[in-house]
Amino acid sequence: MNAMTDATTGLRQPRRGRPPKTQAQLSRTAISEAALSVIDAEGTDAVSMRSVSRVLGVDAKSLYHYVEDKGDLLDAVAEHVLEQLRPPESTDSIERDVRAWANEFRRITLAHPQAATLVLTRQLSSTVGLAPVEGILTVLRRTGRSPEEAVHLMRTLLATLIGTLLREAAAGPTFGSEDPTQIAERQSTLEGSGLPQIGLAAPFLARFDRDREFDFTVDLIVRLATTPISPASP
Repeated sequence: MNAMTDATTGLRQPRRGRPPKTQAQLSRTAISEAALSVIDAEGTDAVSMRSVSRVLGVDAKSLYHYVEDKGDLLDAVAEHVLEQLRPPESTDSIERDVRAWANEFRRITLAHPQAATLVLTRQLSSTVGLAPVEGILTVLRRTGRSPEEAVHLMRTLLATLIGTLLREAAAGPTFGSEDPTQIAERQSTLEGSGLPQIGLAAPFLARFDRDREFDFTVDLIVRLATTPISPASP
């Protein structure tokens, strides 16, 4: 029998039946932690019921008492990482609150960069998954926006922030470098491309300063979040 979703809570329910005593140490949290260790070491493509069961030293079938399938397993990992998020306390400054949320998202993303795609892009319906959305909407509603306007703005802000964080988590040489030798080599390649704007921008394209890139993104979303609402045209 497959795991089922409770219609009232929307949460996954484990399979019925008691797992063997040798598997009594299993739990959804333990499975999530094991899956996360696989992701940290080998990336999300390496996650499977078999790979996670090997880490736990159990039969792969025993995992189905706690997770429905691989999709549910990946949701569990995303939720497990999001549980480490510490919601910032609200202040009297919308700008400070937006910056605090952005920095908290960055903290949990860079703690497990291989899992960044899971954490930042999976659509979760659990309380853990929705809590950050609630927090951000609360901040944006304080700007005087309607619920619909706050949702549109939140999606725009998150798309901007997520793009920056995913790039930072997976940044390769094509995004630039912080190493002087690699910067010089990349700059030389770009300057020799024959493309005028690429040539002019080469010193900046060759360099990838993670902190500066993140700060630029946060400055942008703060400006978007705090821009006064324009009155509707008659």
